[in-house]
Amino acid sequence: MAAPLNKLQLFSLDTVQMRTFHITWLMFFVCFFGWFGLAPLMPTIREDLGLSKAQIGNIIIASVSGTIIARLVIGRLCDTWGPRKTAIRLLLIGALPVFFVGLAKDYTSFLLFRLAISVIGASFVITQFHTSLMFAPAIKGTANAITGGWGNLGGGVTNMVMPLIFAAIVGFGYTKAEAWRYAMIIPGLMMLGVAWLYYRYTQDTPAGNFEETGYNKNNSKTDWSLLADWRIWALTLAYGMCFGMEITFDNVASLHFVDTFHLSQSSAGFWAGIFGFMNLFARALGGYISDKAGAKYGMKGKGWLLALVLLAEGIGLLLFAQSGNLTLAIISMLSFALFLKMANGATYGIVPFLHEKNAGMVSGIVGAGGNMGGMLFGFLFKSDTISYVQAFTYIGFIVIGVSCIVMLTRFSKQEATVDAPVRTPVAVS
Repeated sequence: MAAPLNKLQLFSLDTVQMRTFHITWLMFFVCFFGWFGLAPLMPTIREDLGLSKAQIGNIIIASVSGTIIARLVIGRLCDTWGPRKTAIRLLLIGALPVFFVGLAKDYTSFLLFRLAISVIGASFVITQFHTSLMFAPAIKGTANAITGGWGNLGGGVTNMVMPLIFAAIVGFGYTKAEAWRYAMIIPGLMMLGVAWLYYRYTQDTPAGNFEETGYNKNNSKTDWSLLADWRIWALTLAYGMCFGMEITFDNVASLHFVDTFHLSQSSAGFWAGIFGFMNLFARALGGYISDKAGAKYGMKGKGWLLALVLLAEGIGLLLFAQSGNLTLAIISMLSFALFLKMANGATYGIVPFLHEKNAGMVSGIVGAGGNMGGMLFGFLFKSDTISYVQAFTYIGFIVIGVSCIVMLTRFSKQEATVDAPVRTPVAVS
């Protein structure tokens, strides 16, 4: 009987564990294309639809708010249906608003499409849940951080590539108003392609799908008592500060660079993309160090690491907010991006060790916290009385405050353990 792997073989597709590893991060990657493909094109969309700052703020909020509920639902579906069926259905259904957002003719219709598209952000929960089923406890943090980070990399690539796709379509003779609409067909097609890969080459666990192993029979009921566990809510707050800030920045970065430093849409998209490209290694680094800290200091070490990288993220945000020129802005952006993405990895270096019988639910709650943070931050960028610079400043102080809360949280309480034995037929997240 196949068992979870106890080491990563990044350049191998020989085992179902590694095939699933690569397909599940690719799923989140292409979902990011669909989810944030519109963000780097917002300067054009703003002009085309005649959007005000308040309306753009509402669109930013809508782009992440639907994901909050979706992540809770998807987490539970992972526990019952299994990650494979859940992923395929999410990709097929989620591709529809991505294809059809080009039909939006005014602010209201665009807002509704943006809200519908936000549901595909729940793919992150599947990525983390599925990866955790495939790997042994000693490397869960690293494996989750890499799949999450490489998936998040889609945010950076999207900011760079979508303006190029847009420019290519304009080059074929289409107007700018037509080009941004046609550009969204590309991520929709990518999502359909990955749905086929998920169907053809993955399974729920190393031992087989849920219906074959009976895994989900032990997870048919949710233990609602887990909602009383403060550790989960501390991680939810933490993820709101790191991933919430990440998706907020993905949404506003191009507009900020265009309006503040007077860059072109393509140049702004490039620098916004550099922010996302930090996911290539930074989230994985956070998960790797989390595993090492756990091996040496237990769950307490994992918690302290998370608190410290959140503190560094908050300080970096304050520096970014006060940057008076583009050079300082880029340097400070890269600084807070490093610690932000390490915090993403460090958060999910802890999540797999809490309430393993309802692992999908816990992953969904914490994941939803990321989008809740993004939604609440969106209100700051919506306000006509608060500048983007002031919004970044306020968020920096909030992140520092949450880092103190995380520092005071005892993650070693209850049943959580880094060295928990691997259970049969599979290890759970």
